[in-house]
Amino acid sequence: MKIRPFGVLVHRYSGLAMTVFLVIVGLTGSFLAFYKELDSTINPQLYVEANGRSPLEPLVLIEHAALHAAPKADVQSLWMSPEAAQISVSPRLNAQTGKLFELDFDQLIVDPYTGEELGRRQWGSITEGMINLMPFIYKLHFNLALGEWGKWILGITALIWTVDCFVGFYLTLPAKLFVAQNNTSTSASFCQRWRRSWTIKWRGSSFRINYDLHRAGGLWVWLALLVFAWSSVYMNLSDTVYQKVMQSVSDYHQPWTDIGDLPEPLTHPTIDLRQAYLLSHQAMSRAATEHGFEIEAPVAIWFNSAKGFYVYCVRSSTDIQDHAGQTRVVIDASTGEQKMLLLASGQYNGNTVTSWLMALHMANIFGLPYRIFVCALGLIIVMLSVTGVVIWLKKRR
Repeated sequence: MKIRPFGVLVHRYSGLAMTVFLVIVGLTGSFLAFYKELDSTINPQLYVEANGRSPLEPLVLIEHAALHAAPKADVQSLWMSPEAAQISVSPRLNAQTGKLFELDFDQLIVDPYTGEELGRRQWGSITEGMINLMPFIYKLHFNLALGEWGKWILGITALIWTVDCFVGFYLTLPAKLFVAQNNTSTSASFCQRWRRSWTIKWRGSSFRINYDLHRAGGLWVWLALLVFAWSSVYMNLSDTVYQKVMQSVSDYHQPWTDIGDLPEPLTHPTIDLRQAYLLSHQAMSRAATEHGFEIEAPVAIWFNSAKGFYVYCVRSSTDIQDHAGQTRVVIDASTGEQKMLLLASGQYNGNTVTSWLMALHMANIFGLPYRIFVCALGLIIVMLSVTGVVIWLKKRR
């Protein structure tokens, strides 16, 4: 079989297989580019303004949640931001009954400056109404709101999408790369013929306009499509496909790939979240001195029961994102030993590339103009999916 007809078949049927999923992630991604603005408009009670105040130490917020806001729950993680602190919890074991307490929420939102509770919710449960609209959209975007099954579906979709980016690009090239002109082959002819792939014939038939939108639209944003496709593989298949590819071409390390799972999940670690924060903060301070970077603000700390460690994350001078950060230290939940230190950039080249991919995917770099671009890109992805189906239906008839 010739390469081009085979490429047409691959592009056609991979596109059809991805259509529904790309429409979902494209539409939801457009909303997520302005997640905080939309959520604060829908749920203003969950957000506060700094007004010149300094946030409380994470340890204070953890203790406040453990002692006052959630006495029947164990604090699992804390995520800091200037507008709100989000604390995830799990049911605590009732010593009298031997059973877990019943909780109707798994996330607390508190004022990062006073510790006052702003709200609580079962994160992402749309049945709770508008308080969970944006978290539900996030879940749709990340795993179709289907948990692990949805994560695998979108991961496979992202992998196909990555390959199809190259196939689609190849199909925009002229069928013959060079043509003879006066007994010579010239690249000028190639450029002139390829230029047609970049343009839209607005005075053509509706099918021609649809076809040009699909072909030219894909070319205009091709690099962005590839970035979002491959970063989606990272988000959904990080410990399988993404890890193997990145480790084969770069120096790449992550705690969930370098550290194996425990025989059984660690449900009751020897070191609780408060102790883990103290140990992690000390380890991060030592690392800053040894590696010559500056710690700007704490971002998060969370527990991974499957691997038995805590991850403490800060914003540092190695971060490239506009907000938050990806400078991390990993602490053993049983011994308190430091297991890994991961800088956002400048340490491992594979991790630096990944930091850039995630900052681009999350619209967390280059300010408002890039966020507007990402919002528009989500709609372009929908357009490319729909126009591709229209082309298939036309040719099928």
